[in-house]
Amino acid sequence: MKKVFASICLVALAFLLIYLFLPVLRYGFGGFALILLLLLIIGMILSLGIKSDSKSKKIVLQSKPNKLFGIGILLLLIYLIVIPIITSATIFHTSSYQKLIGEVKNGVKIGNHFEPISIDKLRVVDQKLAYLLGEKIIGSQPALGSQIDLGEFSIQKVNNELYWVAPLLHSGFFKWLNNSEGTPGYVMVSATNERDVRLVQTINNQPIKIKYQPNAYFQSDIHRHVYFNGYATIGLTDFTFEIDESGKPFWVITTYDKKVGFSGDDATGILVVDAQTGEIKQYSISVAPTWVDRIQPTDLIETQLNDWGEYINGYWNFSNVNKLQITEGMSLVYGKDNKSYWYTGLTSVGNDESSVGFVLVDTRTKETTFYKQSGATEYAAQ
Repeated sequence: MKKVFASICLVALAFLLIYLFLPVLRYGFGGFALILLLLLIIGMILSLGIKSDSKSKKIVLQSKPNKLFGIGILLLLIYLIVIPIITSATIFHTSSYQKLIGEVKNGVKIGNHFEPISIDKLRVVDQKLAYLLGEKIIGSQPALGSQIDLGEFSIQKVNNELYWVAPLLHSGFFKWLNNSEGTPGYVMVSATNERDVRLVQTINNQPIKIKYQPNAYFQSDIHRHVYFNGYATIGLTDFTFEIDESGKPFWVITTYDKKVGFSGDDATGILVVDAQTGEIKQYSISVAPTWVDRIQPTDLIETQLNDWGEYINGYWNFSNVNKLQITEGMSLVYGKDNKSYWYTGLTSVGNDESSVGFVLVDTRTKETTFYKQSGATEYAAQ
């Protein structure tokens, strides 16, 4: 009877841990294996039949540990420690890491990506200013401001105009409990006109309710909603709030896979989730909707660019010959045909750390172009 009860407790604990931490159920991801390892250790301890001797006041083991638990723990440790070293260690797979960004083309004319723009189209509002302007319009409505938090602003093109867009999010558990049908809309701030600030709460005279979001709980949590609707075996990252050309709100989630054993994260496509209904659609990179501005997450691109520059002459290049590294931070910029790019500067690795140019990475296809600007400061390159 005790064994049955212990088994039920372990199963319940397993479900609770999966529900809370949402591990990817796939080779190359370690989260689920860690949960199994914890469960096996707990199971081994329970199988020992630990008892306290009242006379000697010592802990007494009534039985030996079950060998199956020991074998399971050993196999999981091999999976979590040994296999990643063999399949993912940089020293063994330098070339794979260096080539993960793909072909880096040498740019000749910056005009191939950008055309001169009029003064009234220049971006004059950055993310910090957009947040301040967004807070101001929220603060003008006291009843709303006490119920919600303003989410993170992301820049995107809407009907060929640049806007910073951020969702209204629940400000706590009890606020979500009292308003579980969703928060009432989002904020748009023009990137070219600081007077153009909008609190959007309706579309076609229908109220907006952002039910699925990161500040919701249980099945309304955007990650949990996606995970338990058929995407537990796919790596998910970069949950970005975007709107389509009609103003309808969505969450755009990048799907990714491991290209070098347990490492080498690389985007494979996106999930587009209706923020109101929870409807999920999956797209590969080549067929993603045109209104989606970013498929390639910044952290993945930064890592791949740094690996490309770090291992340009192999792993044993301790003299730093021709080594490159990106400057701090990446910016989203827009070029011809409404295409968007991640922009970052490149510097040499070594004593001088001088700027050698800058890189543009297509935020959808990952096509990368390197513009050499030897000796220039990054500001001058921009």
